[in-house]
Amino acid sequence: MMTDTPPSEPLVRLKGITKVYGVGGASLAALRGVDLTITQGEFVAVMGPSGSGKSTCLNILGCLDVPTSGSYLFKGVDVGGLTRNQRAILRRNYLGFVFQGFNLMQRTSALENVELPLIYRGVPRRERHGRAREALAAVGLAGWERHTPAELSGGQQQRVAIARAMVIAPQVLLADEPTGNLDSSMSREIMKLLSEFNRTDGVTIIMVTHEHAMARYASRTISFLDGLIESKTLNGEEQA
Repeated sequence: MMTDTPPSEPLVRLKGITKVYGVGGASLAALRGVDLTITQGEFVAVMGPSGSGKSTCLNILGCLDVPTSGSYLFKGVDVGGLTRNQRAILRRNYLGFVFQGFNLMQRTSALENVELPLIYRGVPRRERHGRAREALAAVGLAGWERHTPAELSGGQQQRVAIARAMVIAPQVLLADEPTGNLDSSMSREIMKLLSEFNRTDGVTIIMVTHEHAMARYASRTISFLDGLIESKTLNGEEQA
């Protein structure tokens, strides 16, 4: 479905994206015409107050929601023209997700949690075991494969969630407040881990956060306000 992105083609492009919930007098415009481009290998932080539209934008980028109007191009392909099944394939093959609440299956082991995306892909049992073990080792959890989430700290659970996202070798990692449930020390460890994946594996990271200290790990920060992009900063300097 997807091809290699030409150097001149952004990995992600949003054009005039709006998202309206409800109808008539009860309608709410979460996004009011968002234009955004993200290139392969970027680490982008998305900030803004509650209700500013940042999480809605992330959900659209992750094909978890669809815009009311406007166009979303991923690797040059118009996502709006895809069927529901094609969007599911895009999510399964190109996108990894990390959430504030970890979203792990509580009654299964760390290894089984990490294997889940590979099961959906139909990867044979022996191969997915090996790949899941490698992913856990990459996040510093070798030896913890058989532990359930209840036997892990919050930071370890988030590492399992990151391993689960990375086991498919995604082109884009979408992280929604990945340090929101962690203390400051563990938050820094998680951000160093994400930064390492960005540098060494070239994975594009789009991260929603309300913490400026965490946003500083990104190469670019996009700030939302009232459903619009208020500002973009690159290396501390505001962009036009």
